[in-house]
Amino acid sequence: MDDAALRRVRGRMASAVQPPWLHAEVARRMADRLPIILRAPRTVIDWYAADGASAEPLRAACPRAARVAVDLGDGGAAAAQPPWWSPQRWRPASPPMPADTLPAAAGDLLWANMGLHWCADPLAEMRRWHRVLAVDGFLMFATLGPGTLESLRALYASLGWPSPHAPFVDMHDLGDMLVQAGFADPVMDQETLTLSWADSAALLAELRSLGGNVDPARFPGLRTPRWRDALCAALQPAGADRPALAFEIVYGHAFRPAPRPRLAAETQVDLEDMRSILRSGSRP
Repeated sequence: MDDAALRRVRGRMASAVQPPWLHAEVARRMADRLPIILRAPRTVIDWYAADGASAEPLRAACPRAARVAVDLGDGGAAAAQPPWWSPQRWRPASPPMPADTLPAAAGDLLWANMGLHWCADPLAEMRRWHRVLAVDGFLMFATLGPGTLESLRALYASLGWPSPHAPFVDMHDLGDMLVQAGFADPVMDQETLTLSWADSAALLAELRSLGGNVDPARFPGLRTPRWRDALCAALQPAGADRPALAFEIVYGHAFRPAPRPRLAAETQVDLEDMRSILRSGSRP
């Protein structure tokens, strides 16, 4: 990904009045999966809080859990304020803090909705999740997969244009990364959502709300109104039905197991890992 373009996209999304509709829909669908967790979480880390549209689904699904909101844009955290009439306002809330200063084992559910596809190094991001998740804690995340915008990529290729977006990571590769990051029992699945719009202009406005093109090989200059007219015509030929695009939503679930240091004549164990081993009752 182009780092400068990525910062611009993140800044624009962070300044939006509200998160994208697709993010809210995916958060609702992911919340429907929360019953698979048998133990109610006490602290939920909402990793992509600014754009994840997850505050209400999490509050409804985990009403007794404290929520730590972490922002995507700059790694900072933002405290989520419930409505003025909600009893949640009188519950003690965790103070906001940057993601990198969150203590180890800060929560027992890490929820990351629709932000991983904006990470140039997904494995490094997963390792950050692993650090702040408690032993036996549960990870749930959703992201875009390579089946997203396939028809748009094909359209750009047929017209001889560079790709309209940076590549998305396949769910099997994401599952392998979870294991490399230290998670156990990863489960990956996906579904395809097809969205349609009244016209091409509405389609392009929705795509802009979802981000932008951060592919280093994208067209390097500004596009003209003539080019935009050509794109709109290609997206919705004369007499065609409503323009539509498919989005592959990838869901991932995994546990954070107790550390298992490799034994040798001399074995070194991180202090925090040793605390986790002792808390879990395991023998090093």
